[in-house]
Amino acid sequence: MTINFKAPDIKELKPRILVLGVGGAGGNAINGMIDSGLQGVEFIAVNTDAQDLRISKAQAKIQMGTNLTKGLGAGAKLDIGQAAADESLNDIVNVLQGSNMVFITAGMGGGTGTGAAHVIARAAKELNILTVGVITLPFLYEGPSRMRKAQQGLEELRKHVDTIIVVPNQNLFKIASEQTTFEESFELSNDVLLHGVQSITDLMVRPGLINLDFADVETVMSSMGKAMMGTGQAEGEGRATKAAELAINNPLIDDYTLKGAKGLLVNITGGKDLKLFEVDEAVNKVRSEVDPEAELIIGAITDENLEGVMRVSIVATALDGQQPEPKSVINMVHRIQNRNPGYSDFANNGSTQSFAFSNPNNSIITHGANA
Repeated sequence: MTINFKAPDIKELKPRILVLGVGGAGGNAINGMIDSGLQGVEFIAVNTDAQDLRISKAQAKIQMGTNLTKGLGAGAKLDIGQAAADESLNDIVNVLQGSNMVFITAGMGGGTGTGAAHVIARAAKELNILTVGVITLPFLYEGPSRMRKAQQGLEELRKHVDTIIVVPNQNLFKIASEQTTFEESFELSNDVLLHGVQSITDLMVRPGLINLDFADVETVMSSMGKAMMGTGQAEGEGRATKAAELAINNPLIDDYTLKGAKGLLVNITGGKDLKLFEVDEAVNKVRSEVDPEAELIIGAITDENLEGVMRVSIVATALDGQQPEPKSVINMVHRIQNRNPGYSDFANNGSTQSFAFSNPNNSIITHGANA
């Protein structure tokens, strides 16, 4: 008698990951991610400005608040940004549904990104989606008013995300030179946002030596609050330790050390010459910087474009217990105050503007890069 065995069908269940660029800065950030070839995610441009949406490279676009703004921007007004998101909340929810993880990237301090980001984050959390904010803060030269708005938007966004990564644009001066052009400075900022997203998503969507699944990422990012990220790249002798040290000592996010982190995601990427010993060396260097009880999750990926080069990316989460206030916001406000004696201390002059949901109306949603 012949017995035939049939292997069961194995379905590959990849997480659906969205990256929403909210407002002008968020839209520019996702254009940079698309140009870089970031894999395994869907890009959504969300804006009130029809002109910005027309030049977006995103796969899908949501024009918010068409009745309110008539296709124009929010005019640097937070309440307009929020009202536009409220008006288009049905369209936003329709895009979010069915996703496992959402990155919301925006620049704080303007109207659309600052006013709308928290509305989108709240909608995502109500759908039980793992939600991560990756945002920038203004340069000091942009003034105290914009910094106050940025702080206000940041604090509201924190209420509705699992994890938030904050990149102060002012810290770009630490890596820029006198020859760095204005355009190049924003490219540097967008690169930081790219690495923050890529260091997480690559471990889930790209084949590698040590792959992670969505549950692994959720372990270190769900309800974890403030986070920091760093990426280091090195080659030659001792490249593993050098890359790890560069990632640990990220000059762009200076608020926290790894010591208080409760969760840590480590992404090690290299060419086919990446050695087991080097992975061990890099991980041990990172481990020496954190609490022994921290949840440490490690992934390793090979990239033929990195032959001879080793890259270490770190996302450290649950940093809330380290400081009572985020230096990246509060210290910048105080430094502006010191330069402008007539400027009153925003942190101590009363309550900030309240944010509340309103009943949304329908708006237009267009799909396709050329929509």
